[in-house]
Amino acid sequence: MLATTDMKSRLDDVRGRIAACRRAVDEDSGASVVTVAVVREFDSKADKAMATADDARRDAIIELEQAADSARVAAKADPDISTAAHEAVEDAHLAICILKTEV
Repeated sequence: MLATTDMKSRLDDVRGRIAACRRAVDEDSGASVVTVAVVREFDSKADKAMATADDARRDAIIELEQAADSARVAAKADPDISTAAHEAVEDAHLAICILKTEV
């Protein structure tokens, strides 16, 4: 299990990947409104996890992983999403999955 400072630092790294994911999807004219909405929810869950008190952060990370799963499914189902946006979603999903195994 990660120490509190390590968890916060790792979550901050993951937060950066999620922000990059949101930018990529927001800038992708081929991304469906559903994919954009799901990725924005993923991004808002990341903000929530960052603002969560240390003793509740593990639960917030689990909730964030669930949002990542939804974003991944939406991106996979979106026939017009760009390869770059899809890869950004996959990258953010993988990052939170790895973090979850560490907490």
